[in-house]
Amino acid sequence: MVPSDLSYPKKVRVGDISVRDGFQHEEIWIPTDAKVFYLEELILCGIKHLEVTNFGNPMLMPQFKDADEVLKRLRDSKKLSRAGVNWHDIVLTVVTIREKSVDRAVAARKEGWGPDRLLMMVSTDEEHHYANSSTTLPQYWTEAKRCIDKAKDSGMQFNGTVSTIWGSPISGPTELREAVEFTKHWLSLGATDIEHADHDGSAPPNQVYKYFSMIVNEIPDESRHIAHFHVTRGWGTANVLAALQAGIVNFEATLGGLGGQPANFLDRVPVGGTGTYYYRDPNVVGLQCIEDMVVMMDEMGIDTGIDVDRLLDLGTMMEKTIGRRLRSESILNRRIPKKPRDEFKRAGLAELKKRLGEEPGQKFPRD
Repeated sequence: MVPSDLSYPKKVRVGDISVRDGFQHEEIWIPTDAKVFYLEELILCGIKHLEVTNFGNPMLMPQFKDADEVLKRLRDSKKLSRAGVNWHDIVLTVVTIREKSVDRAVAARKEGWGPDRLLMMVSTDEEHHYANSSTTLPQYWTEAKRCIDKAKDSGMQFNGTVSTIWGSPISGPTELREAVEFTKHWLSLGATDIEHADHDGSAPPNQVYKYFSMIVNEIPDESRHIAHFHVTRGWGTANVLAALQAGIVNFEATLGGLGGQPANFLDRVPVGGTGTYYYRDPNVVGLQCIEDMVVMMDEMGIDTGIDVDRLLDLGTMMEKTIGRRLRSESILNRRIPKKPRDEFKRAGLAELKKRLGEEPGQKFPRD
């Protein structure tokens, strides 16, 4: 059999969620100046969809007590203004798990500095959902409908996230079919798009392909589906490839693979955070690394619209901000060379070939 090329989209959209989903996992305070800097630089790399902050209770996640300031400063950024950034091309998302947060976002939108898109989340496992939101699923769906209506009335997009698709850290195995039905319900309520999330790294690539094939078959509008992978077992880029082969064109990730669950500590002080089912070692978990994903896509000939080299430089800077080695291999090894590296050539090959009577470029004996 003659081998054929893999089948996958040739153009995708990559969103960055470093400053929200990435930083929520950090047990040190990330200064507001740093948050604004990375958001600006990510936009200048060519990324147009970004999660900026969380409008939830800062008592539980004090990493986002500066949420208003981050949004206001980003909107007023002189750096982006000088670069000619068109805000109509940029989508800034804020996480709003409960209705009170949505009301806060609506008020900010009316004042002219609020987000473009809101995000709420359900888990197919009700125990996991209750741990995150303190509501039953029917109760939350009713609240979500009110929130979608408020968002739409204020001119904001709305993302409905589906979690525990491939399994739950609390209840164990789950059914893929349920996640398809949850997706349909979000869309029936008026959600703009759906984040399909593997929030604890439970998804092996074959099940990723199976699930997204189900989704694309039943809801074929590719613009409405976003793949979101956490990496707790090293399967991140394999799952990206599986989703690509299923036809998914929207992905999101973080610099250095930052992220995970909301931290239980901030600057050595215990906070609400995730609670009892927090990871045993928060340093060995995270999300799909955006640098490695974008370099892989670039090598595959997929158009991401991102300045890859600038993104790799930014990933190197992020390690200085966080204060430890992160999970990107690409910031160390960079892109695969596309031209000869003369500085690595060993002297004398041409002379040896001439002395042996070989032609330049000859690779096999004449006989």
